Amino acid sequence: MKVLSLNPGSSSLKFALYEVSPTGETSLIRGLYDRLGSPQANCVWKGIDGTSTTIPAENVGLGDAVEQAIRLCTEQHEVAAVGCRVVHGGEPFRNPICVDDAIVEQIRALGPLAPLHNSRDVATIQAGRKALPNVPVIAVFDTGFHQTLPPHAFQYAIPQTLAKEMGIRRYGFHGISYSHSVRTLRNLSPSLPSKLVICHLGSGASVCAVLEGKSVDTSMGFTPLEGLMMGTRSGDIDPGVLLYVMRERGLKFEDLDRLLNRESGLLGVSGTSADLRDIEQAAAEGDTAAELAISLFCYRIAKYIGAYAVALQGLDAVAFSGGIGEHSATVRRRVCAQLGFLGVSIDPELNNAPLTDSAAQVDARKGVEVWVVPADEERQIAFEVHALLSGQRAS
Repeated sequence: MKVLSLNPGSSSLKFALYEVSPTGETSLIRGLYDRLGSPQANCVWKGIDGTSTTIPAENVGLGDAVEQAIRLCTEQHEVAAVGCRVVHGGEPFRNPICVDDAIVEQIRALGPLAPLHNSRDVATIQAGRKALPNVPVIAVFDTGFHQTLPPHAFQYAIPQTLAKEMGIRRYGFHGISYSHSVRTLRNLSPSLPSKLVICHLGSGASVCAVLEGKSVDTSMGFTPLEGLMMGTRSGDIDPGVLLYVMRERGLKFEDLDRLLNRESGLLGVSGTSADLRDIEQAAAEGDTAAELAISLFCYRIAKYIGAYAVALQGLDAVAFSGGIGEHSATVRRRVCAQLGFLGVSIDPELNNAPLTDSAAQVDARKGVEVWVVPADEERQIAFEVHALLSGQRAS
């Protein structure tokens, strides 16, 4: 079965075509539209021979990018199904589901819970349905992996009548990435580490406690704003700060939303960039604000890992994934240096080795395992779609 995976971001679209069978997924085409809607937009894609091709995409929007990606894939292959990442499934959606008009409207209605994402997810789904009207389009939800959270982990300490009436609870995100990491480690290790903490670190960042392959706690909550500091998101913050700033500065809702989601995090602390690569360079040149941003970022990651050792009642392994988790040896080193009391230590040579497409173990071969697992949400989406359509997973 050939499955096309679509993964929309805030200004990007990742796409990948896989030949999927019960024995695994073979990559046929992979591509990325970057800086969508801008004069600098382009598409870089690779075929099965590994050759890269760049296509200018000046001022191309998300819908047109989806149509172009589908056209590129269908010119060479017959697509049997399309899978699309949806960030927030809320209460209604726990597993992948084949979309129709009613499902699309339900996903659209969840938009306020993930304002940076769900509207673009809906646009991607609709563009896919339009371009391939006779092919099933499957929504795969980032929140799905966290449906195993126990009540003491997902409930907030607010009046429960309000929580139930408005569906206010901790949902968690990055679930597709976490599912892929669990599947990867299960295939690589003699047995999946029983007590595992996975750190998905990118422009969005979160940590997940995984017990026997299932999520039992995670740092993101009702929305993707809770938890770690991120590229432009504040992460955990005293709600009293928000009340104070609103009162003293007369901020409106839109101002507060922009402050927390677009002006905080690494950008807010460093004062210069949301990109850790830029911040690491600035810190190396003596920029104290950049150094503070890195220290704060690493400390909060380590603090969550420590907290999740409590949730798991022990720690067998830590895995780093996502753009920062995969590519920043500095972040991995600085996080693990704070966790020695838990038996975490890394091998400097292994940690600094060039990343490959495969997961790599970078610990000192004693105590807690430390892994680097390249994120591949597109592959996991294809796996989930095949499982649903082949009857291995109920909708």
